[in-house]
Amino acid sequence: MTGFLQGRRAKFAVLSTGILVLAASAVALFILAEGGKLPDSNESHGTRAGPLAPQGFVMHDTPRPVTDLAFENEKGQALTLTGFKEKTALLNIWATWCVPCREEMPTLDALQAKLGGAGFQVLALSIDRAGSEAVRRFYDRIGIRHLDLFIDASVRASFDLQAFGLPTTLLIDSQGRELGRLVGPAVWDTPEMIGFLEAHRKPN
Repeated sequence: MTGFLQGRRAKFAVLSTGILVLAASAVALFILAEGGKLPDSNESHGTRAGPLAPQGFVMHDTPRPVTDLAFENEKGQALTLTGFKEKTALLNIWATWCVPCREEMPTLDALQAKLGGAGFQVLALSIDRAGSEAVRRFYDRIGIRHLDLFIDASVRASFDLQAFGLPTTLLIDSQGRELGRLVGPAVWDTPEMIGFLEAHRKPN
């Protein structure tokens, strides 16, 4: 009986080795046919990989619809997310009581100074229940000069966008679709991040 089992194991080992060799040969032949390189995973879907998303930014395979948010500017004027179509928007959900949000805010300000214009805008949307006055005091204290002040004291934006951690940042294209998001803080004015966002900015 022992000899029978050993014989079956030996045959299985030979068969497994043969399958692995055939698979390796097939891969090698495919690589040679492709000019000596493995195919890009995006090429199989007819698209090419874009710039690598930095700092944990997760890009979706296909753009996703975004709920049309309602919020206000510093003067109390009613605004909606639809009003910012025709440009790429970096929508940052934050609050002055959120320590990581406070720490990243100067880099968002620097990003707006660098890329802001007709084709791109940082939308720093505060969900402070204390209102725009609290946000203005914070902006003035740390020297924010380039970000407009937007407020959603109802906190509806967090629920509508399923942004349950702060900060949460969405990259939204000029058609109002979510391209990807980053949950947690980031350093927004690094060369890598600026290059990544610039590649997605709508041309001015």
